[in-house]
Amino acid sequence: MLLLNSSLSYACSSFPTPVTLSPSKPLTSKPLTTKPLILRTPCLIPRHYFQCSLPSSSLLARTTFTRVGHSLTQQHVYPDPIPEFAEYETRKFKVELLQKLSEDVDEFGDELDAVVEVCAQIFSKFLHKEYGGPGTLLVTPFTDMLVALKKKKLPGAPQAARASLLWAQNYVDEDWKVWNSKLD
Repeated sequence: MLLLNSSLSYACSSFPTPVTLSPSKPLTSKPLTTKPLILRTPCLIPRHYFQCSLPSSSLLARTTFTRVGHSLTQQHVYPDPIPEFAEYETRKFKVELLQKLSEDVDEFGDELDAVVEVCAQIFSKFLHKEYGGPGTLLVTPFTDMLVALKKKKLPGAPQAARASLLWAQNYVDEDWKVWNSKLD
């Protein structure tokens, strides 16, 4: 616990004597305590190996942090998109989106196929170029769907974009895991 009083005197509960900072008195090199002092500077980041001992075993741990501005970053590389997966998932998406949106015939009418086709094209482009597995599903293609459907003046743009997003959240990451487990 660190206390500050009006004479710029700092008292620390772990040290027996208070440290007084005064512009008129020079600091002496005489140690105030026999305990080792630890300098804690937030801009120093360890980059080394160190030994950790646990009750029954020991393990070698490695610290690998990088300081960027005021935050630490950790790099993770996602795999490249798989074209075969993108084709498979796009076909599944089209069938299931058509089935879901056909429940609302009043909203889409004769334009249902056109709405599904626009959504499928945008989703396919995303899967082919950007989706690299769990953690890479973005909201961008679904907002693009909404904009494209409105621009083409197709009915039910908000409902179609929302249904597409919900479908992708529920199935794409799991389908990716299943697809890649078959490759092993």
